[in-house]
Order: sequence, then C-alpha cells, then structure tokens
Amino acid sequence: MTLFGPEMTLDDPVTLALLIGGGLALILIILMIAVLRRAGRAADLSTPLIYQMDQLGRSVQALSDGQQQLAGGLNHVSEAQSASQARVLQLMEQRLADVTKAMNDNLQGTATRTARSLGELQQRLETIDKAQANIEKLSGDVLSLQDILSNKQTRGAFGEIQLNDIVAKALPSDSYSMQVTLSNGKRADCLIHLPNPPGPIVIDSKFPLEAYEALRRAETQYELNEAAKALRTAVRVHIKAISEKYLIEGETADGALMFLPSEAVYAELHANFPELVREGFDARVWIVSPTTCMATLNTMRAILKDARMREQAGAIRKTLRLLHRDVELVVQRVGKLDTHFRQAREDVESIGIAAERAGKRAAKLDNFDFEELAPDETDKIVALPRTD
Repeated sequence: MTLFGPEMTLDDPVTLALLIGGGLALILIILMIAVLRRAGRAADLSTPLIYQMDQLGRSVQALSDGQQQLAGGLNHVSEAQSASQARVLQLMEQRLADVTKAMNDNLQGTATRTARSLGELQQRLETIDKAQANIEKLSGDVLSLQDILSNKQTRGAFGEIQLNDIVAKALPSDSYSMQVTLSNGKRADCLIHLPNPPGPIVIDSKFPLEAYEALRRAETQYELNEAAKALRTAVRVHIKAISEKYLIEGETADGALMFLPSEAVYAELHANFPELVREGFDARVWIVSPTTCMATLNTMRAILKDARMREQAGAIRKTLRLLHRDVELVVQRVGKLDTHFRQAREDVESIGIAAERAGKRAAKLDNFDFEELAPDETDKIVALPRTD
C-alpha cells in the first residue's frame, strides 16, 4: 500500500499507527453525527457537546499534523537512504576503479620486468655465443701455434716476429734495424744502434723447444737426464754461435743478447740450469725472455735519450743564453713601464689634490658675502704640475 508517496506494509508499526488513527478519526466523525442528531433532544447538553466536538476537531487536526510529519519523516528517511546507497555505490565504483588500476599497473610492471629480463637473457646468451666463438677461435689458434712451433723454420720466424714487436714498442724506429747483415756476412735478427760505448748491440732469437718439450715429457730418470743433456747442448750451441758471429771488435758491442720467446724456457734455465746462464755471462751473451728483454730495451732507450741530449747540449746551451737575454730585455722593459706607471700615478694624485683644493675654494666663494670682501684680498692660484 502506498501512502503519501512512500510504500508501506501492514507489518510496519508506522503503518498500523496510521490505520488506527484513521479508524479513530472515522469513529469520532460518526459520533459527532450522532451527537448532532440528538442535539435537539438535549439542548442543555449542547455546550459540553460543542466543547467536546471542538476538542475532537483539535485531536483530528493534531492527528493529521502527525500524519504529515510522519510522511515527511518517511520521505526524509527515504531520501537519506537513497543518498547513502548512492554514496556506497560511488565508493564501491571508486574502490573498484582503484583496484583495477592497481592490477593494470602491476600487470604492466610485470610485463616490463619480464621483457627486460628476456632482453638481458638474450644479451647474456649472445655474450655466451661470442665467448664460445672466441674459445673455438682460440682453440684453432692454439693448434696453429702448435703447428708453427713444430717446425724449426716457422718457429724461428715466430721468435723473430715476437722480437720485432717488443723492440718496436720499446724503442724509436730510428734506433734499431731488423735483419742486419754485418761485415762478416752474418745476418743478425736485430741491431740496436747504441752510442759508443758500448756501441751497437745484437739481439738474436733462439728457441730450443724440442729439448724443453722432451724435458717436460720425461717420465723416468733416464729420460729426464737425456732431455736435460739435450737442453744443455742446444743452449751451449746457441751461446757459442752468437758469441762467434755477432761480437765484432770495432763494429758491435762486446756483448750480445740471446732472446728466448718463451718465459717457460727462460724460467727453466734459471731454475734448473744456472750453469748455462753463467756460461752465457762468460761468453758475453746475456739470455733474455720477452719480459726481461722489454726491461733491457727500456734501459737502452734511456741510454739513447741521454746520448741524444748530449749531442744537443750545445744547441740547448745556446738556446738558454738567448732565453736569458730575452728575459733580461723583458725585465728592463718592465722597469721602464713601471717608471711610466709611477709617473702617471703621481700626476693623477696631483690632479686629484688640485681638484680637491678647487672644490674647497668654490665652496668658500659660494658662502662669501661680496659686500664684505676686503679690497686687498686676492685669490691664490694653485699651479698644476707639468707632465712629460
């Protein structure tokens, strides 16, 4: 049932109250009609009956006002409930939007991180592929190096190339020569042009690889002794050949270098065959490895630099004398310039003093009463200093 707009049910207390009030009002109206019919019979009761009717009308009016207030309250409650439902729906929609946005952001972030991780994984796989390719290339290079070292001619070329690379890095290009033929017809791998003394020094590359490899492969004491004997023989042959071929009096230095292109062979000689090193010293043949050769060449570079500086000592002294003369001229000119600056500063100070005096006199003239001037008073003239 609908009353005054909102829907009402019979089990609602407010609805029951309205129905009971309406029934009471109807009963009162019926009673009023009955009372009016009997008004003529009981005239003496008319006044109380009128009063009762008035009270009854007021009660009905109050009941009607209560019904209107109740209807207004029901409308207010309905509107409040509708507004509350709207706010709840709006809040739920906002919460749903926030949750959806957060889920989208999380999904997007997850997708981005996944894509980045896949990209990094791809890069690492590419790095691994490159490393694998480098390993395969290095394996091929090792095999090629083994092929090169297995042949005496190619092994000698390998030592010469390594020596050339070391010398080129350590010395200027005009301080050495490669594959030089000496006056005795022997060809040296490298000749360092050192000044006298000690003079040009020869570096020759030797590589006793077979004897060293036999020494490394030896499993029995007999094999070890035989390999050691072969290594001593090979090194002594190289020392003797260098001593006889490349030590020429008046042409080369009284010593030469035997270059071993292997640090392992060099270390083996110094660790287990020191007598070979001493024999090289006695023959004025110094055994060097790639590392010690670089150190020796750096020392030679210092010697070359010192020799060239001695050659240029005269030119350097002449240049120093000219530089000293130029410095003296600069000092003289600075002194003259300082004198001019000092004179100009004194002139400026004199002009400032004269201007200050002129300003004071002008101020005095501005304050004078000309009628009271003495006839014999004269102005003093301030002379300005002359400038050159």
